[in-house]
Amino acid sequence: MTLRVLLADDQALLRRAFRMLLETADDITVAGEAADGREAVKLTRELKPDVVLMDIRMPEVDGLTATSEICADPELSASRILILTTYETDEHVAQALRAGASGFIGKGIGVEDLVDAVRTIAAGDTLLSPAATRSLVARFLAAPHGSAPHDPERLAVLTPREREMVALVATGLSNQEIAERTFLSPFTVRAHVQRAMMKLDARDRAQLVVIAYRTGLADPTTDPPPTR
Repeated sequence: MTLRVLLADDQALLRRAFRMLLETADDITVAGEAADGREAVKLTRELKPDVVLMDIRMPEVDGLTATSEICADPELSASRILILTTYETDEHVAQALRAGASGFIGKGIGVEDLVDAVRTIAAGDTLLSPAATRSLVARFLAAPHGSAPHDPERLAVLTPREREMVALVATGLSNQEIAERTFLSPFTVRAHVQRAMMKLDARDRAQLVVIAYRTGLADPTTDPPPTR
């Protein structure tokens, strides 16, 4: 199966670069390009891509507004949004997730990680970069009572392996990176993470991160492990 991607970025040079990077993969093709949010919404309706690679800062209609419009349309539910931006601030991360984005990565991402991110989003998973995860956690900790772990009993429903997976997810690692660190297959990691989400009633990976910090499973004073 070939994954169809729509590129939405106001800089033609970057769109060309992303197209070249993505099309190095045999299972990915770029179905179209949009120079602003309005065009991104229009082309998503026309092309029904599997993944929309969406920049935040664009003229006319920005990426967050376009994401909200796309995610609010039931007919576009199969098109998932991957936010790609230089500005991984806590406000942008929170807004992107509220708008319905399935992933949030920085523009400095490598070729392999970019391709893996598109595949991850297309497979129905949520993906947060370590920087985006830290921003999400910082926003949570800034909220009233956010810095005090509570309700650790909530984790009692998890197996030791599932607790380990949730703790690693909270650092911002992808399933592939977790697999490399635990010597498990990405499929096994994904299965553990999904079971943990079901048991904890977490609707997505971002909520799982918050639960990890809220219960004290993850420590906000500890830096995430380095990625490749």
